[in-house]
Amino acid sequence: MALNSVNTNVGAMIALQNLSVTNKELQTVQNRINTGKAISSAKDNGAIWAIAQGQRAEMGALNAVKDSLNRGQSAVDVALAAGESVSDLLLQLKEKALAAKDTSLTTSARAALNEDFTAIRDQIATVVTNAKFNGVNLLDNSTGTAGYQALANTAGTTIKVDGENLTLGGGQVTVTATTTIGTSTLADTALGLVNTSIDNVSASLARLGTGSKSFGTHLTFVGKLQDALEAGVGNLVDADLAKESARLQALQTKQQLGVQALSIANSSTSILLGLFR
Repeated sequence: MALNSVNTNVGAMIALQNLSVTNKELQTVQNRINTGKAISSAKDNGAIWAIAQGQRAEMGALNAVKDSLNRGQSAVDVALAAGESVSDLLLQLKEKALAAKDTSLTTSARAALNEDFTAIRDQIATVVTNAKFNGVNLLDNSTGTAGYQALANTAGTTIKVDGENLTLGGGQVTVTATTTIGTSTLADTALGLVNTSIDNVSASLARLGTGSKSFGTHLTFVGKLQDALEAGVGNLVDADLAKESARLQALQTKQQLGVQALSIANSSTSILLGLFR
């Protein structure tokens, strides 16, 4: 038989314990609803939180990879644009050189053709010199054999696009800074150099195009990888708000009933007053 005592109210103690548990559960649910996360700190679940933090760090590091790939793709695209201009200029040089092979040209006509040729020739050097992005020039051989190396992953592995040498007389462009068409013989020699240069530059542009495509393809992959990691972290730590909403309603009702139970338990001792009347 329970002891009737005004000093120790066991019923109130039990009711208070149950109400405290309910309030704690209610606080947890409210925090999940406020943050949208079932695990928002290490104290919720240390192991899962640590895994999620590791994946967040990986996603942050992948932003640096994307930036590197974007810079690399831009550098290659600038080189491609300049290379296409060089190719167009070489086509113009071919026209001038072929015209200068005509032995019936007057001296003034040949001089005019030669002046046009040298102006276009020098423009190639200007285009190549200005083909820079963020200080990187993939057409003037300044990168050497290193080309452009962009980050491929968070481990530091890189993707490389080789540079091309489109400087006058430097590599792919066999037309030199002194090539002229002042005579029919010089024009014939220049035409051979121009034809070789056109073939070489076309091959260079094909390689640069492949490099730009590889950067773009890997950039797309890194974006998808980030999305997959983000979804994985969400699966680990995100709260099911529909479930938490239903649980909130149940706990609020349970809290109200707990308050009433505590009130009833506290009032039970007043019944003892009737024994002394």
